[in-house]
Amino acid sequence: MLLRAEPVRHELGLDREQETAVVPIVEEAGIEYAVAVDNESHNWNAWGNRVWPSVYLVDKRGFVRYWWYGELNWQGTQGESWMRGKIAELAAESGG
Repeated sequence: MLLRAEPVRHELGLDREQETAVVPIVEEAGIEYAVAVDNESHNWNAWGNRVWPSVYLVDKRGFVRYWWYGELNWQGTQGESWMRGKIAELAAESGG
């Protein structure tokens, strides 16, 4: 199973009303998978993040295999195509 995550940018410390505002944005973008709102930075800290955005690819066994820090396509960087290639590699692996 492949999991996909898209960033929904928000400022730390959103109150409940602001957090609820994320829902229509997610729906409008057509995102049909879980989107985390990490107001208290628990998830951020658990991953040891220091850069936003951070992208992690996790294999079928639950191990982080690849990561990318920063915008995937910033100023011509080919991060998105690199990550898509890594996703294809992980999807083709046997086991799980």
